[in-house]
Amino acid sequence: MHNYAPKKILNSLFAASLIASCLTVSSLASENKTDVQKTGDLFLLLLPAAAYGNTYWQNDVAGRDQFHNGFATTLGTTYLLKYSVDAKRPEDNGEHSFPSGHAALTFHSAAFIHQRYGLDYAIPAYITASFVAWSRVDSKQHYTKDVVAGSAIGAISGFYFTSPHKKTTFMPIVQSDLFGIQITHKW
Repeated sequence: MHNYAPKKILNSLFAASLIASCLTVSSLASENKTDVQKTGDLFLLLLPAAAYGNTYWQNDVAGRDQFHNGFATTLGTTYLLKYSVDAKRPEDNGEHSFPSGHAALTFHSAAFIHQRYGLDYAIPAYITASFVAWSRVDSKQHYTKDVVAGSAIGAISGFYFTSPHKKTTFMPIVQSDLFGIQITHKW
């Protein structure tokens, strides 16, 4: 849909973030983390990997580029806000609580799957992303506002940078005075 950055930069950013995510795996074994927090951390790795991996399984090169754009925007926006706002974490007063990166990246992946491949495929992804967001609040790593903001950043990026893969898509419309379905067809 939109191609604002050269592919090499996006590929490098995505690769760097995957490497950073893989380094997180070593922290999963930490004894001071709860099972809920460890599971949330694991899903932080698995959901984006599943969304991105599906572009290979579907041989969807355009979808892969769209994932890169949305992922890079989500990551960049999240860290720009983390270092600009510098909110304290609830349990230990640690830094960079707002917004939640876990929520942002998992909701980006869920929104990407939704927009690109349809709601049927996205329901498990949204449930997983919601669990990850909840796990961050439950483990006192974030306040509710942190995960709501992160979720919004990720979902908006996922929808904005992604176009439907199918020729015909259906999107619900819900507004204060309007309920309906938007039907889009590519010719």
